[in-house]
Amino acid sequence: MTFKTIDELNAELPHIRDATKDAGEIHKLCYRPGFRKREFVDELSLSVADGVKGDRWKEYGWLKLPDGSADPRIQVCILPKRVLDCVWQEGGEVEYPGDTMIVDMDMSEANLPAGTQLQAGSAIIEVSDVFNDACTKWSARYGKQSREWIKLPENVPLRLRGILCLVVKDGDVKISDCLQKL
Repeated sequence: MTFKTIDELNAELPHIRDATKDAGEIHKLCYRPGFRKREFVDELSLSVADGVKGDRWKEYGWLKLPDGSADPRIQVCILPKRVLDCVWQEGGEVEYPGDTMIVDMDMSEANLPAGTQLQAGSAIIEVSDVFNDACTKWSARYGKQSREWIKLPENVPLRLRGILCLVVKDGDVKISDCLQKL
């Protein structure tokens, strides 16, 4: 499989930066019931206590609190659709990512600083201060240069890998909903 170079990815930045600022269409919803498992659905339930209903976050979250429980700041992961379109090749052998939401919206620090609340259907989520730096699975799926591109100092504020959020008000979100900045 051929992956894009950093120069090819950088050429996409004007289009990525041009994403909507206040509300974005939700294109995909997903939860992960187990390792290497993804369920793509039309609706998800979000809760303060459990994150995404059916997701493995509570039992297997990669970020823990001092007491060993899952850190709520990583309950929901939102990937910008324009970044995914840039790195993912339709029909390729690479798995579709397991992000909670794929949304066509500007995820930059300037547009959505930590603490920003977002309406997702009837749920409210809050942008956390945890940076999503793209794990090694991202490199395997979309190429090493794609991960390096995300972590370039000039690109870090753009949050190209997306944002991590915590649920602050229980509710349901559907693909037909928009993610709305409050």
